[in-house]
Amino acid sequence: MKNWKNKLAVSMLGLLLSACGNTPKESAQEAPDLQTPVQVTLAGHHDMASYIDLNASATYLEKSNIKASINGYLRDMKVKMGDVVNSGQVLFSLVTKEAQAIGNSINRLDPGFKFSGTSNIRAAQAGFITMVNHQKGDYVTEGETLAVLSNKSSLVFLLDVPYAMRQNLVNNAVVMLTLPDGEKLKGTIAAPLATVDSIAQTQRFIIRVNPVHAIPENLVAVARVINVAHPNALTLPKSALLSNETEDEFWVMKLINDSTAVKVIVKKGIDDGKQIEILSPAFSSNERFVLTGNYGLADTAKVKIKP
Repeated sequence: MKNWKNKLAVSMLGLLLSACGNTPKESAQEAPDLQTPVQVTLAGHHDMASYIDLNASATYLEKSNIKASINGYLRDMKVKMGDVVNSGQVLFSLVTKEAQAIGNSINRLDPGFKFSGTSNIRAAQAGFITMVNHQKGDYVTEGETLAVLSNKSSLVFLLDVPYAMRQNLVNNAVVMLTLPDGEKLKGTIAAPLATVDSIAQTQRFIIRVNPVHAIPENLVAVARVINVAHPNALTLPKSALLSNETEDEFWVMKLINDSTAVKVIVKKGIDDGKQIEILSPAFSSNERFVLTGNYGLADTAKVKIKP
């Protein structure tokens, strides 16, 4: 019985070893590499510029004092504060105190004489009435200011710029002004004024505009000034650029063939929100870069280009 059990154990061990020995070896075929689906893009060339936004306030450089031409009473006032007037328009009528006293008597004696003693004050130029100093019936003396007229064509925006940034304005011939309601005006930068604020160390520039409607004085607009400009710069779409957490290192994933992307460290330049300037290295126009699907890709990653 004992021998039988031993023989049975030996037989089972043999079968087990035989089974292990006869197990077919799997082929040494490796699992295919995981390929990340990506979209690709090419490098391009665009005119790139960075901007600085500064505040500019509206003002009228030319303001005329409308003065009384004679001593007398204000018989009629045809304007009020805020009115828009045209060149040659009658603004005030004055009558001398003598005419006030005897004018009607003379006309009754001789109607053909047509004595009135009235003097009309007219606008020398088109503009806006920004101040009225008297009311109807007041007695005024010759040369006294009746109102203040702002010349409509003298509208400018005044821009105070730190002196260290003055060259930015000198290099700009045209700037775009954005009003609080979103309206945009194209402005031309004139020569700077020959004074600097002693405390703020800012220099004032005049921006000339040609609006299609009245602009109120002291309105503050935002002037977008070119800070740096690089014409025909090498650029990539913003989504093609990757960075570390501290954003002090930047790279792109460049395709070296249809299925492999490698990490290339780059130095970025101007960023306009859509395109990013690549300062170095220099890429050719036919090199391909991963546009989408690049996040988290390791160096020498396997990729699959999506149509």
